[in-house]
Amino acid sequence: MATEQSAASPAAVEIADPAPLGLAGFAMTTFVLSCFNANLLDAKVGAVVLPLALAYGGLAQLLAGMWEFRKGNTFGATAFGSFGAFWLAYYFLAKDILPGLDNNPHTHQGVGLFLLAWTIFTAYMTVAALRVSGAVLAVFFFLTVTFALLAAGEFGPYESVTKAGGWLGLVTAVVAWYASFAGVTAHTFKRPILPTWPAR
Repeated sequence: MATEQSAASPAAVEIADPAPLGLAGFAMTTFVLSCFNANLLDAKVGAVVLPLALAYGGLAQLLAGMWEFRKGNTFGATAFGSFGAFWLAYYFLAKDILPGLDNNPHTHQGVGLFLLAWTIFTAYMTVAALRVSGAVLAVFFFLTVTFALLAAGEFGPYESVTKAGGWLGLVTAVVAWYASFAGVTAHTFKRPILPTWPAR
């Protein structure tokens, strides 16, 4: 009877690791936005980040999160699902909400609150990242500080603090790209190429 049940059960289908995709979508979108936060480019063309926020940082990362659910990875599913939703929320915030609040002197406080909430979420995910790997922990550590600086810059408002958050965002993006590169090359070369310092 047990043999019949086993034969009737569909074979488990192994899916690819979605983490390199999620990290890459996060890294690229963070990199482009941080270039504007750091005042490296004219803010008037800052809307170029919106397509990335919608398609790559948002949709691709959200899908990576759903595939992490399929793999049984609660941390990856929570992280990629949440930050995919963050970029989708940012898209609508920047495109539809903020333009209608230009004349409101308290808009910066609302944006500061938005960023503060993400700081809190990222901080407790940093604690969980202690059990993932050194590379992922570095991403969450730098992201937590980036969010904290951006939130403080908005609450002020303090342009210099926002600029510092932009520079730290660039560091966060590079670290996330590193983690993505390490993951995808480990798969394609069938062996680790770059160290990620997995938790023991």
